[in-house]
Amino acid sequence: MAKNLIIVESPAKSQTIAKYLGEDFEVTSSKGHIRDLATRGYGGYGVELENNFQPHYKILKDKKEVVKELKAFVKSYDKIYLATDPDREGEAISWHLYETLGLEKKETERVVFREITKSAVLKALENGRDIDMDLVKSQESRRIVDRIIGFSLSKLLQKKIGSKSAGRVQSIALKLIVDKEREIQSFVPEEYWEMFLDFKKKNTEFRAKLERDKDGKIKLNNEEETNKVLSALSDEFVITDITTKERSRSARPPFITSSLQQEASSKFNYNAKRTLGIAQSLYEGVELGDERVGLITYMRTDSTRLANDFINQSKDYITKEFGKEYYNGYKSPKSKSKNVQDAHEAIRPTSLNYTPESIKKFLTKDEFKLYSLIYARALSSLMSNAIIEDEKVIVDNNGYFFELGGERIVFDGFLKVYGEYDNANYKELPKFSVGEELKDTEIITEQKFTNPPSRYSEARLIKTMEELGIGRPSTYAVTMETLKIRNYVNVERRIFSPTEQGILTTEKLEQYFSDIINVKYTAEMEEVLDKISEGEAIWYEELDEFYKRFKPLLDQADEKMEKIYPVELDESCPECGSKLVIRNGRFGEFVACSAFPKCRYTRKEDKEEPVSTGITCPVCKEGTIVERVSKRGRSKGKKFYACNKFPECKTTFTTLEEIKEMKVE
Repeated sequence: MAKNLIIVESPAKSQTIAKYLGEDFEVTSSKGHIRDLATRGYGGYGVELENNFQPHYKILKDKKEVVKELKAFVKSYDKIYLATDPDREGEAISWHLYETLGLEKKETERVVFREITKSAVLKALENGRDIDMDLVKSQESRRIVDRIIGFSLSKLLQKKIGSKSAGRVQSIALKLIVDKEREIQSFVPEEYWEMFLDFKKKNTEFRAKLERDKDGKIKLNNEEETNKVLSALSDEFVITDITTKERSRSARPPFITSSLQQEASSKFNYNAKRTLGIAQSLYEGVELGDERVGLITYMRTDSTRLANDFINQSKDYITKEFGKEYYNGYKSPKSKSKNVQDAHEAIRPTSLNYTPESIKKFLTKDEFKLYSLIYARALSSLMSNAIIEDEKVIVDNNGYFFELGGERIVFDGFLKVYGEYDNANYKELPKFSVGEELKDTEIITEQKFTNPPSRYSEARLIKTMEELGIGRPSTYAVTMETLKIRNYVNVERRIFSPTEQGILTTEKLEQYFSDIINVKYTAEMEEVLDKISEGEAIWYEELDEFYKRFKPLLDQADEKMEKIYPVELDESCPECGSKLVIRNGRFGEFVACSAFPKCRYTRKEDKEEPVSTGITCPVCKEGTIVERVSKRGRSKGKKFYACNKFPECKTTFTTLEEIKEMKVE
């Protein structure tokens, strides 16, 4: 019988590891977290506020049977290895297993592997250690802060304005989306014009753009200025200058969690949750014929560091496959993120021998696409710079200069591997000569208007959160999903726009919790958690400082925030006789019994049809302007006018006079 037991989180991971070890080892899994903070005590926080925030835990309902089985299981083994994920969350799960299963220190070791390969697992078993309680306290502190903020604000907002939840990271992500929408709504477009020279050479069409005149860079602000230039042009367009200049393009670093999510969104249209799910399966192990192998390193990381073993393997592989001139070595770039942890490597293949094409038949379509991307990015990050030759052709007409640009790859370097994922479009120009007069020319002018800022895509929002130091690699996907589930955002083609409820939620949090729910404080909290994990801060003292700042804000908001929901109706419940109220749900307002949850009577609220003004919308020219009444925020009860094509057309007016003043074509 096996003498040693290894406990991991995932059943898939346990299958992979079991195949690497002999008869002396048994591998099982906890299937994730086994317990969480209880919901007893003040505020349902599950902590003793007056006793240094001591937490109380309870076994999760769906894990009671798992815990029962594990308790019986561990009694049969001499040595227990806790091999949960190599991050704070994993460290905390190991500690919860240690405590709940009643393990003894002398028989227990914590082991960590950042890739699931036979060599990594065997090496980890030789380097067991005690559970790192600084990491545990850091995770525990995060959980307590998130519980206090989440429970307190969620209860408050549910009671006052009908919003479903709020959170330390979630609410900042929502604020970023709402702030962007405010920028868009306040944006005033500016007119400008562009002028192009279209011509043909060797039956190929080219377009040069007017960039400057004899006095320098030129800007055309309106049609009058554009026509003035047109009148000054002749029919002769002559090339007066041709310049070429070489530049070097370096490879991008290997993926971290956020950049993988961004690139998978851009290249494959995967959302953050889907990307992490695919990466998880690649990390935990895939059956490759007669062996099961973890194909990538741990996918929750914000470090671009690479292991020396991988760097050395890459050097041999690159020089053998492409030539020594393609190898450049590796230096991890400085991250833009404020709170980078360096516990893990970047995301990379565990072995370059498992080329995507060689194992394609063993992978699903999604696994193959993501693995190929990870493989190419990691390998190319150690390759030489690409050398690009830029060519610029200047065309003169009476002192007005049009520019045509082209590019040629002199040396492909890292593009040899990463070229199919590269966004650059290199267009080489034909042979031009100074003094050459262009034929078959045509001048094109275009009226344009400056565009408002772009709304956040999921990928851009994750990138912004990372750069601001908000959240951690493991939280991005969860945050995105929460915003959608709570009906705080609309998502169309992966682009976020805030709902009315999302805007109201942000307004109330700004009004009463601006000291806590802001980018700066949220990033600073991440720094505090880092210090706790490194043993440089005392966890309960930091929690006490946070709570002393948070509690007065909560009390003030509870006293002064206007109550919008539930709205009591002068009508009784047909089932129990209690008063009926209007509540706000995921799909809008509905009528419910005030005795909920004892009585679960509900009905959809009858909505009044908006009154038509008979005026065609001056913006979309398809809808009709209707009269509406605001039901939210500071403007609750006020009349306004909007297009009935909403949400396709989001045009609104405060008064009818505003509409009449607009020029309707």
